[in-house]
Amino acid sequence: MASRKRERRRFLGRTVSNVYAVLVYAFIYTPIAVMVAFSFNDQKMNYYWVGFTTRWYEKLFTDSSIVEYLWNSLYIAVMATVFSVVIGTIGAVGLIRFEFRLKKLVNNSLYIPIVIPEIVLGMALLMLYEVIRLPLGFTAIILAHITFCVPFVIIIMRGRLAGMDLSVEEASMDLGANMLVTFFRVTLPMLIPGILSGAFMSFTLSIDDVIISNFVAGPYSTTFPVKILSLVKTGLSPEVNALTTIMIAVILLGLMVNSAVQAFLKKRSLTHIKSYF
Repeated sequence: MASRKRERRRFLGRTVSNVYAVLVYAFIYTPIAVMVAFSFNDQKMNYYWVGFTTRWYEKLFTDSSIVEYLWNSLYIAVMATVFSVVIGTIGAVGLIRFEFRLKKLVNNSLYIPIVIPEIVLGMALLMLYEVIRLPLGFTAIILAHITFCVPFVIIIMRGRLAGMDLSVEEASMDLGANMLVTFFRVTLPMLIPGILSGAFMSFTLSIDDVIISNFVAGPYSTTFPVKILSLVKTGLSPEVNALTTIMIAVILLGLMVNSAVQAFLKKRSLTHIKSYF
């Protein structure tokens, strides 16, 4: 009798958990699903469903100017990601492997661009650019995005470095390799999963940014999110839904590729470890 009650409680608990999970995921992904569905809606204003069409995708790549703003965002995101990963990786290695004065202050200051509101950081960067007379545009946006992406990369890489086995590097140097060769031949390959995670995070933060880009963008360097924000006042066109649907598909593909690469690197590292025994 008691076992039946326990089984019923477990069944009830699993049912409630499953229903709760479904409701949470529905709340998160229903707006995205609606947007994807309406990218195929045969109506200009997208107030209600009329019929299926793909003409918005055709128009997007023929006579739409929205793709130009997307290319601006992609260029800025790629440049910000490359510089953020390089700076963040070097910074994380320095913070983990070396002792120096004000190290604690540097570690704590990493969280300032993360915790302060974006509007404050945007205003501060705008004032700084005015002081140093840096013209607003692509360079200003890239520098701004590097500013708030680098702390995320350092934090991710610092966690990766903290879990690494230092004996592998010591063995490399015992076999005659100097610190530079050890870094490129041993340390860097072990850091690839963290580098990929930091790059993915930086790219996502950069291409998604609206507030800071709105402060430091010039007249000819408008990004895709900033353009979408301006279109909200007059109404979004169906081409925007089509483009965002393509972006979601590309992001999902990137996530799958990242997961596959991470799994491959993990399997490869386990194979190398087993080969030593």
